[in-house]
Amino acid sequence: MRKIAIVGANGLPAKYGGFETLTKYLVKYLSNENEFIVYCSRSNRENPKPKYKNVKLVYSPFNANGIESLLFDFSTIIHAFFNGATDIILLGASGAFALPFNIFFKKNIIYNIGGIEWKKVVGSKFTTSIERKFKKLLERICARFSNHIIIDNMFFYNYVLDNYNKNPTLAEYGGDHNFKKNINNDLLKKFPFLKEEYDFSMARAKEDMKIHLVIEAYKQLTDRNIIIVSNWNSSEYGRNLYSKNYNKFSNIYLVNAIYDLTILNSIRSNASLYIHSHSLCGTAPSLVEAMYLGLPIISIDVPQNRLTTENGAFYFNNSDSLTKLLSAMVEKKLKENSVKMLEIAKNRYSWKKIVLSYENCFS
Repeated sequence: MRKIAIVGANGLPAKYGGFETLTKYLVKYLSNENEFIVYCSRSNRENPKPKYKNVKLVYSPFNANGIESLLFDFSTIIHAFFNGATDIILLGASGAFALPFNIFFKKNIIYNIGGIEWKKVVGSKFTTSIERKFKKLLERICARFSNHIIIDNMFFYNYVLDNYNKNPTLAEYGGDHNFKKNINNDLLKKFPFLKEEYDFSMARAKEDMKIHLVIEAYKQLTDRNIIIVSNWNSSEYGRNLYSKNYNKFSNIYLVNAIYDLTILNSIRSNASLYIHSHSLCGTAPSLVEAMYLGLPIISIDVPQNRLTTENGAFYFNNSDSLTKLLSAMVEKKLKENSVKMLEIAKNRYSWKKIVLSYENCFS
């Protein structure tokens, strides 16, 4: 029996989030034959429990997100070194400075690169340059001292091979935890606009998510409604978009982030279509989940999204092309695309298949 530590996520029980959901399904499918330690963020300590099902939980005094993630990942990796872990699954690069110590401990490090994070950094020229260099350094250290590198999209294969001379392992994202659900009366009271037909989009409030393109397109499409879910208050970009557009247009509904999967699935599974605006992601969880719900997909045109949808979605480059695409959309095309996206999702994005990719990395 192997002892596997998972570092870098907020922990269990999983709230809605890519790394947390991944942790949940790694544990679900592998904990019968392996012993797990899952490290939990300080934010998960409200009702701390020593175990999640048969999995040991260790709570950190630090948060797993923001600047504290450096301390969270560093301290939990060191803890895993001294507490008998045979394998450490590292989700993201924040724990980089602990990895060189592995020359003494000889653990099997499986590093999920999580995308090219330094490319997502924006801001003033001076601070952006410093942050990008720092994130590149973290990534470089993790790649150097890891035994395996996980990528979630084949778009990153050559990047890892060319920069770090390692063959990465592809492990995408599961979507079979999703389920269609009808909208109940409680939701209608909270969100009255759900009574009408609507399109749906979801993204974090970051510039690379290109939410502004979706908003600009729907300003021209007064005959179509759009619900956009985001953590608006988490960035200047999000706060500006929210203040400029909230309740300003009768067909554009800006909703604060929803972490309850039952509520989220009730809203998006009853949408007419899903608009995916993430431009620097890998295999985006929200895109895979929308495909698994059988939604027609309109995606921003970047290689990662084309790979995820096997070139079978509808694609846009800017707000004008999105407006034209939506204006020309007919019900038959949407239905055909819905069937195609669901078929791809069922063939590729099951958690059993993703977990097997990780299991193959255990030494």
